[in-house]
Amino acid sequence: MFRALKIGFALAIAVGSSALAVDNPGVTPTEVKVGGIFPFSGPASSIGLVGRGILAYVQSINDRGGINGRKINYIAYDDAYSPPKAVEHARKLVESDEVAFMFSQLGTPGNSATAKYLTSKGVPAIAIVSGSNKFTNVADFPLTTTSLVSFDTEGKIYAKFLTRTLPNAKYAIL
Repeated sequence: MFRALKIGFALAIAVGSSALAVDNPGVTPTEVKVGGIFPFSGPASSIGLVGRGILAYVQSINDRGGINGRKINYIAYDDAYSPPKAVEHARKLVESDEVAFMFSQLGTPGNSATAKYLTSKGVPAIAIVSGSNKFTNVADFPLTTTSLVSFDTEGKIYAKFLTRTLPNAKYAIL
């Protein structure tokens, strides 16, 4: 549900006014082009299912008429969890496909490899799927938002919960 709200919010911002349609690549009166990069193949292909889920969700939005009359043209590429492929695909999405923004690009290696390029081109990376706390640094990643809690924060949440519920226990972390 939270992910659905995030995509809806991001797209509402992108398609909220007619001025945006004139000024931004990837936004027309009838369509918003959005990019995503996922490991559909390769060693992390099992988590590439996140990308398949996003494609299905976007299709369901389009089946209901889109957002404010605009259909979402979600263009997803397979980087096989390879940072050089992620950069290649990000360049294609920005320079050839002319996406308005990236949504839910998956993986710390690919996001790390593409972040500076996307920022230099002024292309937001919304709701990236990475637990790395480096992406929460707004000064270094001003156009990036995350969709996951950072691994550091997640660890603190678990530690606080375990300390409160089992104060005398010993823990092992793998």
